[in-house]
Amino acid sequence: MSNRPPTWYKYATHRYPASRQPHPFSRPVLNFSTLSMLKTGILNPQLNSLLSRVRHTNTLVIADRGFPFWPGVETIDLSLVDGVPTVLQVLEAVRANFVVGEVRMAAQFLDHNTAETKAAFARALEGVVVSYEDHETAFKPRIPRAIGLVRTGDTTQYANLILTSA
Repeated sequence: MSNRPPTWYKYATHRYPASRQPHPFSRPVLNFSTLSMLKTGILNPQLNSLLSRVRHTNTLVIADRGFPFWPGVETIDLSLVDGVPTVLQVLEAVRANFVVGEVRMAAQFLDHNTAETKAAFARALEGVVVSYEDHETAFKPRIPRAIGLVRTGDTTQYANLILTSA
């Protein structure tokens, strides 16, 4: 054994003032009370990472289970089984940390869903400007410019949202 301190020592010394340097062969003590895991809000690390990179006017897609894969767009697949989670559940979680300026939805959503479903989406998007456009010719061409796509297990027809940050 050499008289030199272990290699990890040079990285650990910045934590201590010169007067309180530990012995070269002692291990640094970690204060676990300052370390914590997420306990509330979004727990998924990939989704947290994606949301932390959203800037002004970036778009984020929240899609149902049948939405196609888009090469080049970061996709976070949260789907577990049919209906879990729903687009509305993900929207509710995302809105806590995402300032939504505008939402785009497929016009077909209005034709293929019940009044109850439309009312639930209207409540969830209260206070936000919602635009409806054709799913194939206007909605889907916007997807490649999105910062990311969150896929859910939702089975609601045309329940896809493009959120634009304010």
